[in-house]
Amino acid sequence: MNNPGTIESYYRAQRGELLAFVSARLHNTDEAEDLVQEAFLRLLSGNRLISEQTLPNLAYTLCRNLIVDWYRRHTVRTDAEHELKNLYGKTETAESLLSVREVSEQLERGLARVPEECRELYRLHIYSEMPVRDICQLTRQPYKVVEYRLGLARKQVRQYFQHVV
Repeated sequence: MNNPGTIESYYRAQRGELLAFVSARLHNTDEAEDLVQEAFLRLLSGNRLISEQTLPNLAYTLCRNLIVDWYRRHTVRTDAEHELKNLYGKTETAESLLSVREVSEQLERGLARVPEECRELYRLHIYSEMPVRDICQLTRQPYKVVEYRLGLARKQVRQYFQHVV
């Protein structure tokens, strides 16, 4: 079974190496430290059978998956900014870039008012342009639940923009 002592000794011995692995891919030490901590937290709280032989591969796999998730979230925000820029015109004047950034910031402020369980679903739907069916598969939530939460998020973001404008 899951032996916390084995994971702890591996953490003490290999934390620096895993941190270097993640830092080399993220180019951000603070984020890398957070991801390594998250990986070990998942190892400790998981129900997998972990032995000394499987632990190194599992730790690197978890870190690699967390890096991919980090880039996915980061890229989604960047892509949304470019999409907004394309909507407002092809020229990249300082004014148009500021306008795109302001709209993005307003959208994020509106999303901050949305409950957490709805917020990530809304981001997947808007930024990644994922249909409800794909969101259900990704999050392993029933279709009706995802549909309902997206509806709540849309309503609250719409209300926020009505008050802002």
